[in-house]
Amino acid sequence: MKHWQIDQLPWDEFDPSRVDPQLVPAIKAAAVVERNSVDYALYLNNVFHDDPDFKQAADHWAVEEIQHGDALGRWAMLADPEWDYQAAFQRYREFYHIPLEVEESVRGSRTGELIARCMVETGTSSFYSALADAAEEPVLKALCKQIAADEFRHFKLFYDHMHRYLERERISTWQRARIALGRVTESEDDELASAYYTTNEPPSLPYDHNRCIAAYMSRAMKNYQPRHLRRVTSMVFKTIGLTPHSKVQDLAFFVTEKLFFSRQRKFAREAGIS
Repeated sequence: MKHWQIDQLPWDEFDPSRVDPQLVPAIKAAAVVERNSVDYALYLNNVFHDDPDFKQAADHWAVEEIQHGDALGRWAMLADPEWDYQAAFQRYREFYHIPLEVEESVRGSRTGELIARCMVETGTSSFYSALADAAEEPVLKALCKQIAADEFRHFKLFYDHMHRYLERERISTWQRARIALGRVTESEDDELASAYYTTNEPPSLPYDHNRCIAAYMSRAMKNYQPRHLRRVTSMVFKTIGLTPHSKVQDLAFFVTEKLFFSRQRKFAREAGIS
């Protein structure tokens, strides 16, 4: 059972005058990425083919992620009545694909796969938390609070299963850190750039990764505050087996904050967004 329903959100309170037009393109892109979790569930079911408990959890996770996409898509169509969420999602599905015909994780182990999933949930929980804090439009604020809560819970789901597999596979802290940081750097890969392209740009315009990732990231990153990044570093430390809320984490947060806002400014310059 889903714990909340899309129709329960305060849609009648939607206020177009409080919509940030620079943010709408990022919401459109996020909607199709969330909705595409059906493919990630298939991938995870292949990787964990003999683990019925995890497969059931992954299927439930996908149902909730799909709901996120549908809710974000509904909001984006209110913000831009000319936009068609279903058509944009179909275009995205045709343009971007993940490998589904696999039997083993691309991360080298099941623990590695679960570490990568923890990193994804770390990123999404921080994104929707930052957006919920910054949004002035009441429906978007309420929706992002719901999604952020789900993503924190999804982090715990993958984290708990990660520890179950860690007892068998004995991956070192260094290996865990390498996988985690590797997944973080993949946030600038084709998944998000393709989502921005297929939801915001016409098919007649050739796809350009650098243009699209700058357009998406400049919008997605602009709402972060230092408190959101501090929680990110805590979640990363927890995942890789380091002590959170320590002097080492304070140093990691300092470096992360500098790098993050430097990247945000770089993307904003490239996208021509102030």
